[in-house]
Amino acid sequence: MRKSETVTSIKSAKGSRKLTMITAYDALFASLFCKEVDMILVGDSLGMSFCGEPDTLSVTMEQMIYHTKAVCNGAPESFVICDMPFGSTNTKEQALENAVEIFRKTRADAVKIEGGAERAELVKHLCDNAIAVMGHVGLMPQSVRSEGGYKVQGRDEKSFEKVLFDAAAIEKAGAFAIVVEGVTPKLAEAVTRELSIPVIGIGAGACTDGQVLVWSDMLGFYESFKPKFVKRYLEGAKLVKEAVAKYTEEVKNGRFPAKEHTYGSKSSEC
Repeated sequence: MRKSETVTSIKSAKGSRKLTMITAYDALFASLFCKEVDMILVGDSLGMSFCGEPDTLSVTMEQMIYHTKAVCNGAPESFVICDMPFGSTNTKEQALENAVEIFRKTRADAVKIEGGAERAELVKHLCDNAIAVMGHVGLMPQSVRSEGGYKVQGRDEKSFEKVLFDAAAIEKAGAFAIVVEGVTPKLAEAVTRELSIPVIGIGAGACTDGQVLVWSDMLGFYESFKPKFVKRYLEGAKLVKEAVAKYTEEVKNGRFPAKEHTYGSKSSEC
């Protein structure tokens, strides 16, 4: 089946059109998103928003493959990217083995790997073996424990220069695009200007080549925490709770199911 986007078309979007990406973890929501966005990311964020974990570090390869298969089934024409989970890319040999497993067991078009210059050789190894790679620099959720929390990057010269250096190294290694997360707008603008591949921002201001958001944040389903950079386009949790409350009320009051919801021409009265 022909894809709506390819690595080539995404790379050619640089400087000509803004790219949109959203996370999805199942076939149902992927089918709702696929006609509206350029890319779907099966993010390891599913550990938090889907499984209720405090961070992304417990997500396994098995989980990522399961959810990526579901997303690909729901959005067969979409360009789908699978996050490489924590611990799956410790060596370039391990990373290739796991990436090949993702490609064999799902219809994912690319994988996403967190890390900067220290991951460049690994990214090149995957690209040299026919695995399309999206990079991820700046604030990296898989490093939350070693970094002592989620820290915005680029507020000081050292972190500003490091993110620039990391992004350039990942581009040179062969990545077709890169996510820059949790950085100052000035830093995001500098990365976008310096790189020839598309830069997708999240919590990075408006001057990138595109944006990505976690669907449950953007649609208001995740109530525990709302990052500053998230705009809620729907109060999803509120609407669902109201609908379920109405259903419960109608069942208890005997208004559901009504005649139009039953089989046959006659319905009995209880």
